Amino acid sequence: MEEAFNWCFIGSGRLAKKVARSIIKSGRHKIVSVYSRRFDKCAEFAEKFGSTAYGSALEAVNADGVDGVYIVTPHDSHYKYCILSVQSGKAVLCEKPFTVDFGSANEIFALAEEKKVYVAEAMWTWFAPVANKIKEWLDNGEFGEIQSASAKWRLPFGYAPRVTDPNRAGGALLDIGVYSVAYAYRLFGKPIKIECKGKVSRGIDRNEHIRLEFSTGAVFTASISIGGLDIIEKLKITGSKAKITLPFFHCANKVKLVRKNGKNKVYYGRGDYLNEFDTVACEIKSGITESRFVSRKDTLDIMEILDECRRQLNLVYPFEKCGE
Repeated sequence: MEEAFNWCFIGSGRLAKKVARSIIKSGRHKIVSVYSRRFDKCAEFAEKFGSTAYGSALEAVNADGVDGVYIVTPHDSHYKYCILSVQSGKAVLCEKPFTVDFGSANEIFALAEEKKVYVAEAMWTWFAPVANKIKEWLDNGEFGEIQSASAKWRLPFGYAPRVTDPNRAGGALLDIGVYSVAYAYRLFGKPIKIECKGKVSRGIDRNEHIRLEFSTGAVFTASISIGGLDIIEKLKITGSKAKITLPFFHCANKVKLVRKNGKNKVYYGRGDYLNEFDTVACEIKSGITESRFVSRKDTLDIMEILDECRRQLNLVYPFEKCGE
């Protein structure tokens, strides 16, 4: 990119600040406008990162020079900010999970198609070199016949306020489980069978065990939990020819393919936010309306899997019950 890409940030919380620090220091991105529910926090963010705080999302989205909108708010508000941005003709990069359910995600993409506006999910593993190398190894037969594939992720219960709040679509599945589901989908495609068991308490899911079965015969299991005091995050894939064990798989910088013939491979790739922001900025600037890395179909398929998991858990958020 010859010129810096100008972002509008909707959201100014912890993740927004972390992303802002990462992308601004590259010199390839600027944050020109920002909106969040609390104007004092919004103004603080704007001062820190050299942008302008606005009192409404509409003003921020339509501020001078905005090339794209990054939505980094609690899950339950993704839909309204995506719709607002697309209606304003602005390209969108929306944090995971893209929305709370398939129906709302489908509405956004339908509007984006009508308006010919770029919209993509900010699932950074889709853009990560390590994740894409693992996919390449799988497709090239490096693993041989898949014997087992699993992901385990556990975080302390109160690691973020949104996670304990059912009114914000809190819980394990949509916050961290989406990474495991997306990874499985990225590797093996859409499952033909979904099984999900877990614990729901006080309006949120505390843990679940997900089993995904694919037409190839491969099976992927995911164990997800927001309980305990320690942090566990690990992906394991074992095949007849090779295997990997990958800690912190959603942001990994390195992966080692351990082959039974002893000729191991090690691959290094940056695992930060710049992968997706550089890629998305280039895609938007090029004029395309759908990401080459994470398509509309990809996001919608994953939302369908998450919806089915929630159905089996009988997990319904308070704001979804209003029409009953």
